[in-house]
Amino acid sequence: MDIRTRNAVSVTGRPGGQPVMFAHGFGCDQSMWRSVTPAFEADYALVLFDHVGAGSSDLGAWHPERYGSLGGYADDVLQICDELDLRDVVFVGHSVSSMIGALAVAREPSRFAGLVMVCPSPCYIDDDGYTGGFARPDIDELLDSLDSNYLGWSATMAPVIMGNPDRPELGDELTNSFCRTDPEIAREFARVTFLSDNRDDLARVPVPTLVLQSRYDAIAPVSVGDYVHDRLPDSDLVVLDVHGHCPHLSDPDLTRSAIAAFLARRGIR
Repeated sequence: MDIRTRNAVSVTGRPGGQPVMFAHGFGCDQSMWRSVTPAFEADYALVLFDHVGAGSSDLGAWHPERYGSLGGYADDVLQICDELDLRDVVFVGHSVSSMIGALAVAREPSRFAGLVMVCPSPCYIDDDGYTGGFARPDIDELLDSLDSNYLGWSATMAPVIMGNPDRPELGDELTNSFCRTDPEIAREFARVTFLSDNRDDLARVPVPTLVLQSRYDAIAPVSVGDYVHDRLPDSDLVVLDVHGHCPHLSDPDLTRSAIAAFLARRGIR
């Protein structure tokens, strides 16, 4: 299989530069990084891609067995790295892709120089001593709603996820992105996303990591960002004074500045 076609891989920026790999969240595609990536084009080689089932990826490559866990998506990341012969990669993942990146780094740490987790959550469901933001019945109801009426769920949930009700165009963009995603694949990806528990995997990430957390996030509250930061072996936590789960869309200036400061602070060039 042509991996570049499977994941609609795009490489821009500085030829031969250190690679920075951007991975989108649920219901999105690589275009969601368009306001962040230009700041890094002069100094880094930028690698963008779509998860199988999203954007311009090859929908025929999706199989429930492979993508029945986040591990299948992490395998794709490592295959892209191998195909492009990428070394010293900085992986920037939004939401569920933060954990996909963490799994990839834990499997092949020598390939990575750093990890940036934008609004991560290793587990969305509350547990003893852990606040994930949702009770299990809430997640079951969310998934049932998604199963019964995907387009209606998208129109309702996208503005909640985005936040910033005073800027409805942002919620509209996310809604449209959700609606462009194949419903069957989106339902399964949502199930994998919201039912995964990767808390124990955080300790297996040895590279310098930036945890970027929105101060007001309906999907991943600040307590989750604190938890991730506390359990990563080597991490910085930056809480952005923004609303919503998608700061790279709602405030790209703050997001790219925080990433650039982390790269400079850690000497990742």
